[in-house]
Amino acid sequence: MKFSKSWVMEWVRTELSDNALAEQITMAGLEVDAVEAVAGQFNNVVVGEVVECGQHPDADKLRVTKVNVGEAELLDIVCGAPNCRTGLKVCVAKVGATLPGDFTIKKAKLRGQPSHGMLCSFSELGIDVEADGIIELPLDAPVGTDIREYLNLDDVSIDVDLTPNRADCLGIAGLAREIGVLNSVDVVEPTWTPAAATIDASFPIRVEAPADCPRYLGRVIKGLNLQAMSPLWMQEKLRRGGIRSIDAIVDITNYLLLEYGQPMHAFDLAKLDGELVVRRAHADEPMTLLDGNEVKLKETTLVIADGKGPACMAGIFGGDRTGVSETTTDILLECAFFAPLSITGRARAYGLHTDSSHRFERGVDPELQHKVMDRATRLLLDICGGEAGPVIEVKSDEHLPKASPITLRRAKLDKVIGIQIADEQVVEILTRLGMQVTTQADGWSALAPSWRFDIAIEEDLIEEVARIYGYNNIPNLKPAASLAMVEQAEGQVTIKRVRDLLVARGFQEAITYSFVDPKTQQTLFPQSDAIVLPNPISVEMSAMRVSLFTGLIQAVVYNQNRQQPRVRLFEQGLRFIKDENAENGIRQEPMLAGIITGNQSDEHWDVKSRGADFFDLKGDLEAVLDLTAEGGSFSFERGEHSALHPGQTALVLRNGEPIGHIGVIHPNLEKKLGLKTRAVLFELELNKLVPAKVPLAAEISRFPANRRDIALVVDRQVLAGDVLAVIKKVGGNQLVGINLFDVYQGAGMADDKKSLAISLTLQDTQRTLEEKEIAETVDNVVRALGEELNASLRD
Repeated sequence: MKFSKSWVMEWVRTELSDNALAEQITMAGLEVDAVEAVAGQFNNVVVGEVVECGQHPDADKLRVTKVNVGEAELLDIVCGAPNCRTGLKVCVAKVGATLPGDFTIKKAKLRGQPSHGMLCSFSELGIDVEADGIIELPLDAPVGTDIREYLNLDDVSIDVDLTPNRADCLGIAGLAREIGVLNSVDVVEPTWTPAAATIDASFPIRVEAPADCPRYLGRVIKGLNLQAMSPLWMQEKLRRGGIRSIDAIVDITNYLLLEYGQPMHAFDLAKLDGELVVRRAHADEPMTLLDGNEVKLKETTLVIADGKGPACMAGIFGGDRTGVSETTTDILLECAFFAPLSITGRARAYGLHTDSSHRFERGVDPELQHKVMDRATRLLLDICGGEAGPVIEVKSDEHLPKASPITLRRAKLDKVIGIQIADEQVVEILTRLGMQVTTQADGWSALAPSWRFDIAIEEDLIEEVARIYGYNNIPNLKPAASLAMVEQAEGQVTIKRVRDLLVARGFQEAITYSFVDPKTQQTLFPQSDAIVLPNPISVEMSAMRVSLFTGLIQAVVYNQNRQQPRVRLFEQGLRFIKDENAENGIRQEPMLAGIITGNQSDEHWDVKSRGADFFDLKGDLEAVLDLTAEGGSFSFERGEHSALHPGQTALVLRNGEPIGHIGVIHPNLEKKLGLKTRAVLFELELNKLVPAKVPLAAEISRFPANRRDIALVVDRQVLAGDVLAVIKKVGGNQLVGINLFDVYQGAGMADDKKSLAISLTLQDTQRTLEEKEIAETVDNVVRALGEELNASLRD
């Protein structure tokens, strides 16, 4: 928001310098980006009147003039501007004047004709206005007056970067209120003669979307003279607010936009058909905008339509078909309140961003429309003439915003700010902000004004009090706090320990987006019912992930495409599952996942190179599970998963309850996903991993351990895990170690059999075991294996 300081000073007087004012409003939360002079540095330039204007005898493009600047003699000045003519009031740089660029005016002769001064254009005075020729001043401009004084050029434009919640300051009125509160100065609003209706002309208006447009005002104005120029004072205020002058009607609506922050629009009455309807657009309904671009409207877009179709994209952009032109004499002036959510994002959907949409999507004062309509009508009648009809209003009281009282507690105010502000000062601050304040036993009750739609809770009031009181006025006090150790349960595996372990085993932690490509996710999880975002960042990030697999696989592909053949990644994050019983219908589950691909180890002269396989990642996963000190409670069973190889997939269980999967990526998916080598993945429910056993110290046996090796022949389909489980069950307390160290299938072995070589370590904590006891334990193990798994000792 760019505004002229002199314009604001018409509303609220303050003696602050330009920089002091910029500093003050910045500290109040309205950050100033720039303070710029409205004109260049020059002097000795005055208002003059062209008394004579004739053709130069020796130059077709030059004119010889005599100019009255209020002195005894007329000045002879040669001018090349095409708009120079007799009777024109102009800006005259007299001899000795210094113009921007350190250019000094001297007496001269141009093609033999004397020239004692210069008639100036906007650019020659350092004023940013696009115009051909010299400046044309109003006919009532007093001759001889210094132009800096006449145009009030000792002024600055202040550019304020407003946060989205302070849309009330997107107008001079809001900025003036803010400055008035900060300086305890009353705001004096401009006055005008009300524009009463003098004709009965009206136009029918109907609102089909009252929730989107709770208030819509229209007014017919006839007999306008659009050849009338906007007054120079209005053009200057618009320029200093960053808007160029176009024509009287557009200038007046833009003037109200800057003055009150209320967008308006004018329709050519002769081009409207039937009645005006505020409704949602039909799908792919065509419309040509004022800039000539054609768009296909979406059903979510609010439009102002007549019998021939959309005439205006509500709150965003006008339509070309009903736009005001040079031949327009009658208009329908509109002024409306649109609900912010009905405008938010709509302009960007069409690649647009207008001053109107910028304000409506942040919010405008819902009680402002009648005042602005009357102000605009008065300006139109004064500048362009004509007659006005009555104001037509369509409103829906139930959809208009309504403020509710907010309680501000003294204790909460003191606690948050850290100091105590006097009761009288708190009341004065809130009152000057336009609130209705009622004192209560423990604080105050405040009702926010209609223009402060960002104030809704107690914390908003606290912020306002602190902001107006002045953050710099709040003393710097060291916080007093007592420190206490955070309780940490020992029987718990922290995510930090898991991260440290995986990093130590050569993994790198990855953080991927919770939004994934729905096509990739559907490839991995064809049965998943993913949550699709209504307004995604992009099509490739439009679905919430149901597993960490999707992001990790894409991260591996990204690395492989950049010549990284060996990748080992893990991630801890949330997955999102639809669940009617969960809050908002979404169950968020913390997960731990990992992926490896490429060689098992980096290249080394003494290490044989081989690709990482299922058992490599299983070993890493078992190391993580061992952090719980309950490694025996975990087991792996053959399982199935839509994204994993059907023969190389295992279900991870804890005490018989499934907690995750581990396996090789399905071979049919490798090329579809862009993988260049085999990848192995695991994923666990983190909450099921966290509970751990607190280790208990035990005495180390002082007696020797005894190892016995057995080679068993079992059916090929028998799982080694089942064999080890039987041995543990039968071995008793004296069996302290068990290890499968060889698996053999080949010559000398039947096709349906395999050999398992297992070492048993036996030890007692109280005595040395005798050979008889050891042999008995081994025999019991072999016998149990034969009975339960049909195993026999290998010859």
